[in-house]
Amino acid sequence: MTEADAIARYTGASSFRFGDSRALNARILDLVRQGRKTVTCDAVLNFARRGDPLPEPGRVDIALDWEGAPILAIRTEDVMRMHFDAMTEDLVAAQGEFRDLADWREGYRAYLARAGLFAPDVEMLVERFTCVEVFA
Repeated sequence: MTEADAIARYTGASSFRFGDSRALNARILDLVRQGRKTVTCDAVLNFARRGDPLPEPGRVDIALDWEGAPILAIRTEDVMRMHFDAMTEDLVAAQGEFRDLADWREGYRAYLARAGLFAPDVEMLVERFTCVEVFA
């Protein structure tokens, strides 16, 4: 299945990649596939930089692997905005990839710094989602 085929299956869908490296992308896709990751987040400014639409409740989007192949379809359930320093333990736990809030802060501080966006009050977009289809 191509990216265009996957997008055509879901009206209004767009595609995106989790993470900022091949290894991180593969790890996150695996966590979603296992059902261990149901929340993700990024700096609001990163969406604009990439030209990605902001997630919207009810919309299904296509998660791609690093090479651009469609792997998963996810439906956005809820979207919240909060500052980096307002993240909570329960949201971190639902992300599936961090031990605790301190580990999340360390990981996201590094991720946002690589993008030149880290600040304690950077606005984050937090998305709760459900995996609705696994393509590969």
